[in-house]
Amino acid sequence: MKSYFSFLLCLIPLLVLAQNQRMIVQSKDSNLIQLNEVVLSANVILGSKYQAKNRTGSAYYISPQELATFNYTDINRVLRAVPGVSFYEEDGFGLRPNISLRGTSPERSAKITLMEDGVLIAPAPYSAPAAYYFPSVARMQAVEILKGSSQVQYGPFTTGGAINMISTQIPDSFNAFLLASYGSFNSGRVHAKVGDAKEHIGYMVEYLNFNSNGFKKLDTGGNTGFDKNDLVAKFRLNTAKDAALYQGLEVKFQYSDEDSNETYVGLTDSDFKATPYRRYAGTQTDEMINEHIQLMATHLLAFSDNFHITTNAYYNGFSRNWYKLDGVTLGGERRGVSGILSNPDENIDYLQVITGEQDATADALLVKANNRKYISKGVQTKFDYHWYGEKTFHDIEIGLRYHYDEEDRYQWVDGYGIANGIMQLTSEGAPGTDANRISAAKAFAGFALYKFTYNDLTLTPGVRYEDISLNRTDYGTNNIGRTNSDVSFRENTSAVWIPGMGFNYNLDRFSIFGGVHKGFSPPTSKVGEKAEKSINMELGSRFTYNGLSGEIIGFYNDYSNLLGSDLAATGGTGSLEQFNAGEVDVMGLEVLLNYDFLSGHKSFKLPLTLAYTFTDTEFKNSFGSAEDIWGEVTAGDELPYISKHQLNATLSLEHPSYSINLSGRYNGEFRTRAGTGSIPSNELVPSSFILDVSGAYHLNAHASITGNIINMLDEVYAVSRVPAGLRPGHPFGAYLGIRLQY
Repeated sequence: MKSYFSFLLCLIPLLVLAQNQRMIVQSKDSNLIQLNEVVLSANVILGSKYQAKNRTGSAYYISPQELATFNYTDINRVLRAVPGVSFYEEDGFGLRPNISLRGTSPERSAKITLMEDGVLIAPAPYSAPAAYYFPSVARMQAVEILKGSSQVQYGPFTTGGAINMISTQIPDSFNAFLLASYGSFNSGRVHAKVGDAKEHIGYMVEYLNFNSNGFKKLDTGGNTGFDKNDLVAKFRLNTAKDAALYQGLEVKFQYSDEDSNETYVGLTDSDFKATPYRRYAGTQTDEMINEHIQLMATHLLAFSDNFHITTNAYYNGFSRNWYKLDGVTLGGERRGVSGILSNPDENIDYLQVITGEQDATADALLVKANNRKYISKGVQTKFDYHWYGEKTFHDIEIGLRYHYDEEDRYQWVDGYGIANGIMQLTSEGAPGTDANRISAAKAFAGFALYKFTYNDLTLTPGVRYEDISLNRTDYGTNNIGRTNSDVSFRENTSAVWIPGMGFNYNLDRFSIFGGVHKGFSPPTSKVGEKAEKSINMELGSRFTYNGLSGEIIGFYNDYSNLLGSDLAATGGTGSLEQFNAGEVDVMGLEVLLNYDFLSGHKSFKLPLTLAYTFTDTEFKNSFGSAEDIWGEVTAGDELPYISKHQLNATLSLEHPSYSINLSGRYNGEFRTRAGTGSIPSNELVPSSFILDVSGAYHLNAHASITGNIINMLDEVYAVSRVPAGLRPGHPFGAYLGIRLQY
């Protein structure tokens, strides 16, 4: 069967020269879409709320209207209304999120499939999936979240699910947009876009800048914020829509850069309690600089309304250097920052050097230049054919992808002394003397999905195949020119079939859906390391009753081999080595409720949305985690970094002339080390409740005044203890803006 399926997958590309998508502009009346309609576009998973509500697995579609309600630039705040999504914050602005779907490890969002316009977007999805780059959600048109069964179309991470961010599409007619805002901490944003389309041509150009001086206060003074730019351009050529053989070619260019004065260093418990927004003097040189570029070509070949072939060719390049305090050396003994802050009493001399209370001589403060370059490129094609029978609907979708990615580490460490709180460079490291290696991956992936609908029952059996080759070439820290032949090389391979089956039984105002699928995450290049595997099940119901609509879903993920990762972002060494955590059970409940208190009113709407997630985790075996990242794990312990309870409520008052929106988020406490029972204070991130407010007043059809308040109650709350020490969430912030559109 393997050889037959591989032959079939290899045959499909011969049918096409290339592939592009027919852009589907979402109608405001998406609820009018027929149940059996197939929305065909290379850049979408769902395409509408209607499709999300009728999928055989759990799905959520964040529409353009929802994104515009709060105008967030922080992906964490965008996703918090989605059941089953967990995260912990880090910088307060969402620059580098840590997202989990259904209990997957959230660190750097490395265990979920991240996409922009249907293309893998993590810097190196296979060889180094930690998402140190994340697309700016402020420029997205929609966000799609897929969880649970029948997600065989999207990989390589199939346990928790996939997130697809849909960038601004080329409009059907001339459209111009400008949003400008300013507020607390000298935070500003400018977002402009213009586009148009004629019968055979279309374009869109977009620019986004958002920046802030930051809400943290550096002991020595100075900017603790960031400045980020995005530029996107799209150009499309297409035949007439009624052509016998429709074709379209769209080219996309995206560029972004970021300069953020961010650090891995947080605060000790006592310092957080006294001055939660403080930043130590020893972090004054910490800075992240990065650039990202995406080139993408998409070709659509439509033989008929029922038969389409779509192909994407893509290239993503990402370079970054996160220059940050990594350790302190006193009397010839080096200690890492994470260990110093977690045990300040045992490291008081080291801590006082970091805070600047104690002067230190040459090379006491070690600042690492985590300099890396990433490449992610490939080609993917998708074949879709559907037809109708008596009381039936059939759809076959087959996809192929060949992908290559790599991470090139070329790092060094500089030494600093400190006097009167001011750092002085005392020794300059040579590039390549800390880490000097390239990790790479080649992957072939294919999937086949069959959708069968008979009356009110829909079944979606499918299978995915991943064939992955991972390798690492370590040139050594004494070979910075990479000229010696004495290098270390290692290679690991993984080939896996990933089946899944989903169902949906849809009655007039009630449906039951669910399914089972295999979960998978690739291993690293470490010889003999096994992939992460699990069996995942879900069962749920969607309903509408007397104006109340929503869904209730139960899920269960049975890991036979969970993989943990040695990430600097979680207090590790940053080697990215993974370790086997064995058997783990993750189960939970997701509830989504919607109700409009003023349904039927001519002028006003008062919709309320409640989203609740319960997640329970349990290790089934005992072990010691690598680099003590999770501590000593005993069977029965809970996974770290996952809150058991999360609740989000959104209430809006909507009028044709204005709107006011409230969003409250309760995030339950979570532990930073594996354990059970009450959480020790030095391993605890307490629960929090944050209330945001937004509003808009429409001057006319083309101009609106907007306002946002982040953390209206000015709650002082901790968001994490990693990478090193307690870190605060965003304090009270108020922002005023104007939106123009034509």
